[in-house]
Amino acid sequence: MKIVVTAAGTDLEAPTSPLFGRCPVYLFVDTETKSFEALENPEMDALRGAGFQAPKFVAERGARAVVSGKVGPNAFKALQAAGLPVYLFGGGTVREAVEAYTLGKLQRATAANVRTHTGEN
Repeated sequence: MKIVVTAAGTDLEAPTSPLFGRCPVYLFVDTETKSFEALENPEMDALRGAGFQAPKFVAERGARAVVSGKVGPNAFKALQAAGLPVYLFGGGTVREAVEAYTLGKLQRATAANVRTHTGEN
């Protein structure tokens, strides 16, 4: 299964980014093979709309779930509409996030966990 992890670097040893809509990199990881693709977030420096555009970006690339630390209300609604569940990860490497997801150790978000327009989503 392909998931997307918000990251601050381009490989599995990179630290995760706590931000969804404005993270530097999305790492798309196959949970079975651990193969991955790192893509820069085109919305990272957007003046507005990252909460709406970032979910579309990850959904179009085949992600089936999102692992991140913080997701704002606009992004959360858009991810829900795309059928992408959000799992919360408190920090560590992308590899640790993928392992925690695979082992079922991550909490599934039921709502946004930051306010809109805070720059933290």
